[in-house]
Amino acid sequence: MAIEAVLFDFSGTVFRFEEAAFHGARLTDAEGRLLDNDEIAEIMRRLTAPVGQIVQFDADGQYAWENRDLDPALHRRAYLEVLEQTGVPEDQAVQVYELLLDPDGWTPYPDTGEVLRALHESGVRVGIVSNIAFDIRPAFADRGWRRYIDDFALSFEVGAIKPDARIFKSALDNLGVAPENTLMVGDSDEADGGARALGCAFSLVDPLPTVDRPSGLWDAVRAHGLLTS
Repeated sequence: MAIEAVLFDFSGTVFRFEEAAFHGARLTDAEGRLLDNDEIAEIMRRLTAPVGQIVQFDADGQYAWENRDLDPALHRRAYLEVLEQTGVPEDQAVQVYELLLDPDGWTPYPDTGEVLRALHESGVRVGIVSNIAFDIRPAFADRGWRRYIDDFALSFEVGAIKPDARIFKSALDNLGVAPENTLMVGDSDEADGGARALGCAFSLVDPLPTVDRPSGLWDAVRAHGLLTS
């Protein structure tokens, strides 16, 4: 059936948290040595991996980790511990975490704005479905793209985490579209691919650095017959 709506994941799909966010931060280890690019890349990986557990926690920390995308306080607790276990000193861990929470510190993929605009102008409904514990709407609004988004289904607001069908259903209900007329685009087969359980089509993108993925979103939607002309 024809695709009437496209749902996009946020991190690693339409935006990415990149090394540029750390410019000027001058991160060091506990001995004061400046972290190199590989160490910063590892910090970013641990902050943005869509699935999987990277460090070991005590019972309270484990609860925070498992529920981090449902509650801002648990999100902060979990990721500060991840940073500290990665070797980032406590004061700098707070600084890094605050960078993560700044929607304007995230970098859009080169084709994000164009694809969102083209879908909107072609009459296709657009939703953002994200496991996240802070409001990402400003990332779109500050670039003039908020008008292209018909719904935001954010886990901490919906009360469900992908691949739980409830978060996808929230978006579908708000958009007024059937699953079989919907495409989900995301960088995690496990999390974003959960939309298939409801009957949505699914397109997987690679969460590469933004400079290395100039047309991933175009490719994802065109593979399902959208924006081909």
